[in-house]
Amino acid sequence: MSLAEMNLPDLIGVFLGFVFTLMIFSYIFGDNPLFRIAVNIFIGVAAGYASVIVWYNVLWPELILPLINGSSYDRLIALIPLILGLLLLTKASPRLSGWGTLPVIFLVGVGAATAIGGAVLGTLLPQALASANLFDQSAIAASDTGVFLKLAEGALILLGTITTLAYFQFSTRPRPGQSPTRGALVDGMAWVGQFFIAITLGAIFAGVYMAALSSLIERSKFLVDFLLPIILPK
Repeated sequence: MSLAEMNLPDLIGVFLGFVFTLMIFSYIFGDNPLFRIAVNIFIGVAAGYASVIVWYNVLWPELILPLINGSSYDRLIALIPLILGLLLLTKASPRLSGWGTLPVIFLVGVGAATAIGGAVLGTLLPQALASANLFDQSAIAASDTGVFLKLAEGALILLGTITTLAYFQFSTRPRPGQSPTRGALVDGMAWVGQFFIAITLGAIFAGVYMAALSSLIERSKFLVDFLLPIILPK
């Protein structure tokens, strides 16, 4: 759609996108007020959007409505997060911050339990099962890559998993009068694990770089598409 075919709201949106893109690109010349203004606006818009989402998807249906129209049981259950939330607000006052310790402890405990459960159920167990399935004879026989390549792939993944875990085994229990050390076998496995960690970090960096490069290309194309009809009108 050309600029002449756009209605006024779309035209304003395209113009604002053009202005903010230039303000972000101004960081090429160093930190400056235009870049800081654009970043602050983006943060403010993101915070406002998150607040609206929290209100309409969490606070209003899960807290306010049960207190107004819910049964006695619903109101009792809704009072718990309401009280904890009010206590959490006391953290803004140095004199009353002690009252907010309980909800902070609750949040930290729930967050830690969620993180540990997610790591075990979402990462460790699936990784272990995926590594074990690589040696499944039926899957190897049905694979198009060949038995040798499939076994080599499974062995490489298994080696990377074991040596990477060995890298994070920092020490053994020290003997009296000796500093904590780890055995030669674990030390050699950890040395191999460093290569797998380096490859993983390199792949992650490459992915981040490609995402940033794709964003740069998209924004550059947006600027060209916006300016070209103005500079060279048909």
